[in-house]
Amino acid sequence: MYLTISAQKMGSTYNSSVGNYVDYLEKENEDRLPEQREEFFDQENNSVSPQTVIDEIDANTAKLRQKDPKFYSIVVSPNQRELKAIGNDPNMLREYTRKLMEDYAKSFHRNQEVKAENLKYYAKIEHERTYRGFDKQVQENAPYRGEIARLRNEIRKVERGESIGNIKELEKRIKEQERLAPHKQNGQLVAAGMQKEGPQTHIHIIVSRKDVTNTYTLSPMAKHKASEVELNGKTVKRGFDRDSFYQAAEKTFDRTTGFKRNYVDSYVGRKAHAKEPGKFFAKVMGLPTKEKDMAFKLLKTMGVKAPNIPTNKVQIAAKIIKALGRGIDKARGTGEDMGY
Repeated sequence: MYLTISAQKMGSTYNSSVGNYVDYLEKENEDRLPEQREEFFDQENNSVSPQTVIDEIDANTAKLRQKDPKFYSIVVSPNQRELKAIGNDPNMLREYTRKLMEDYAKSFHRNQEVKAENLKYYAKIEHERTYRGFDKQVQENAPYRGEIARLRNEIRKVERGESIGNIKELEKRIKEQERLAPHKQNGQLVAAGMQKEGPQTHIHIIVSRKDVTNTYTLSPMAKHKASEVELNGKTVKRGFDRDSFYQAAEKTFDRTTGFKRNYVDSYVGRKAHAKEPGKFFAKVMGLPTKEKDMAFKLLKTMGVKAPNIPTNKVQIAAKIIKALGRGIDKARGTGEDMGY
């Protein structure tokens, strides 16, 4: 599960309207029949028009300054194992999204309890993803694609008589660059704009910074998990607990869908590896046999080769922690979403 929260910007300033973002999210519907389209939905309705989303979010900005974000984007990307477990079912993902927004509301530290019905939000399911320029696969392929482009340009010069060279030798060098490039899909070098293979279903959520009454500000970008300040003689609670939200998001998915999550694939596990790899390793080695076997299979899909297990426990720890560190750090930059 990969989950991000961001304030939408246009260059260096926050967007004054959600219109461009809504148009972007409608791109998958352009060539589809009405019955094949994914529509916006909220806590109560399965079908909300794009124009309604724009009108409602843009109008819900009372007392916000020009430099303030007007809305936030939450992107929820289940990994391919999670999607497979639920059969890529959009109805189940809509149910999950509504429960997720209950978790989002509960993560605010306020004088009065915040509930999902206090939020003004709209969500949309998308089924496709394309590689972008900053994706690790695209960046790592870039030197090889650059050399291939240079060699092809050299071939054209030879064909036009502008340069002397052996075309067959140049073509051979092109094939060698194609062979060496680290990331391929269906025999083609991964490049920006190429559609990613396999299940890519994910959820975009647009949530207003103001509550549904256009009165209170609810910012998930607050610096504090929970704090209190004196304002006009009153104690005011503020803050947003991201850590609590991320953990709840994962648990809610598992509870809603019946997904059996391995420790390695959990938020707690990923956090332990990042901060305390020794404890992470100890936990993995202490899992029941079936869960431990699955843990190593999952780590392998992340590019971690499970080392031969020596008998000495100190050697075990040193060798595996080193391997896990290399593999998991490498996996964080790939399209296999293993963390928040």
